[in-house]
Amino acid sequence: MSRSPQPARAAWTTPSLLLALTLVPVAAGAARLVWLATGEVRPDSARFAAAPAVLVLHILCACAFCVLGAFQFTPGGSRRWPGWHRAAGRLLAPLGLLAAILGLWATVLYPPGVNDGQLLYGLRLVFGSAMAASLLLGLDAIRRRDFASHVDWMTRGYAIGLGAGTQVVVFLPWALLVGPTDQLSRALLMGAGWVINLAIAEGLIRRRRVRPAWRVAGL
Repeated sequence: MSRSPQPARAAWTTPSLLLALTLVPVAAGAARLVWLATGEVRPDSARFAAAPAVLVLHILCACAFCVLGAFQFTPGGSRRWPGWHRAAGRLLAPLGLLAAILGLWATVLYPPGVNDGQLLYGLRLVFGSAMAASLLLGLDAIRRRDFASHVDWMTRGYAIGLGAGTQVVVFLPWALLVGPTDQLSRALLMGAGWVINLAIAEGLIRRRRVRPAWRVAGL
């Protein structure tokens, strides 16, 4: 009996998990776009009404970045489908940069939410800047044909961009066991989502360093 279907299914495990992680924030972003388009006034969307374009573009870029980026983590995908990997990468980098820059702009432009204190404001600026810097360093690495560093930096940038998905996972047990958040707990839980993703990214990067066969070559 052929064993080929098992490796094929295993290759899609990571993208499938990443797509599942994006499901809730993508759905939330789509709902927010509907509210803005219909003019529905909600407590969590009224502050965006005066200048919705920045938020709309941020949501569209971030959702596309997270969904399309998930497929870049198919094991061996860059070797089996180099054309797809390059084409998707040319879209992902500008999408990710726009999402990060627009997220920073939105943080400064819009009034804070009910539970958005100064700590969360600072965390958004730090992680948004870190995401943009990671993607720029990834682009610089591929320009220098440093494929290993390219993968490392793009992995970090994607991990930060996917923070909204992990934040949903972090918030759920808190909501069930503790209840609503205040300014401090909300900031700490949001920060935990970004930190968890970066910790996982660093673990993957270290794993690649000790297993050179995982390195991407010939992007």
